[in-house]
Amino acid sequence: MFNNLQSKISGPIIGIILLIIALAFAAFSGALMKVLSVSLSPFLIAWLRFTGSLIILIPVTVIRVKSRAFRPKRPLLQVFRGILLIIGNASFVYGVKEIDYANAIAILYVYPFLMMMLAPAILGEKGNIYAWIAVLGGFLGVLCVMRPDIGNLDYNAFFILLSGLMVATQMLINRLLGGDIDPFVISMWGSIIASFALLPLLPFVWVTLTPHQLGIVGLMACITALSQTMMIAGMSRAPVSLMAPFAYTEIIFAVIIGFLIFGSLPDITAALGMILIIGSGIFVERIRSQQLSHKENL
Repeated sequence: MFNNLQSKISGPIIGIILLIIALAFAAFSGALMKVLSVSLSPFLIAWLRFTGSLIILIPVTVIRVKSRAFRPKRPLLQVFRGILLIIGNASFVYGVKEIDYANAIAILYVYPFLMMMLAPAILGEKGNIYAWIAVLGGFLGVLCVMRPDIGNLDYNAFFILLSGLMVATQMLINRLLGGDIDPFVISMWGSIIASFALLPLLPFVWVTLTPHQLGIVGLMACITALSQTMMIAGMSRAPVSLMAPFAYTEIIFAVIIGFLIFGSLPDITAALGMILIIGSGIFVERIRSQQLSHKENL
């Protein structure tokens, strides 16, 4: 009985847990980036984020896989993933400077839809109607939390949408690579590529950091390394149709962290939106459990 229970929770459930924890870390990292953005260039913050996480990931990865850390499988796909990281970060930074933050987040979180749309072509995975309902429910929850003013959008919204496309594609590649490559290796190489690609911009944005800023950067680097690695590990354990609705949980963590750090208290509409996001994730997992139970009883 125990072995049967363990086998049930060892795959998709652990994948969901890893993804949710990774998204919590990502929300915390986003809050730290917001703190740093008051006095530092977004490109400098991005370089510090990836370089700092790289300093952490290299020794950990070498300890885990020895010299294989520097002889990764599917190198071209790893380089492509690193390029997606850069384009996704740069396009979001450019777009969010010109449009309202709530509008930007609402557009960015189209990416679970894009994941579902691209999964058949990239992974050969097809979503069912229940997964689409859950993704739609989660997106409606995001709209309740963020309440964007769609009427004020302009061409800069394209850059946010491009960022969402990069995030969606990167998440699918995480699943593609995570099946047979150590997540630490994937995360390390993503940071290497992003860090070196941003290096030419450094002379134009560099400033000397204060001890307080260095402390925040160090914390952000640790969280980024954990978040990226856990996200890769999580995505490799379950199909996209199950994982996509849980992507919206980052919004919930962002609201909670926003309250704890910035004192931004969510109102009733935002609370209802968070309930809708949580409910969408529970809904798709319940459907999966029922389908699994039905197959076992046949």
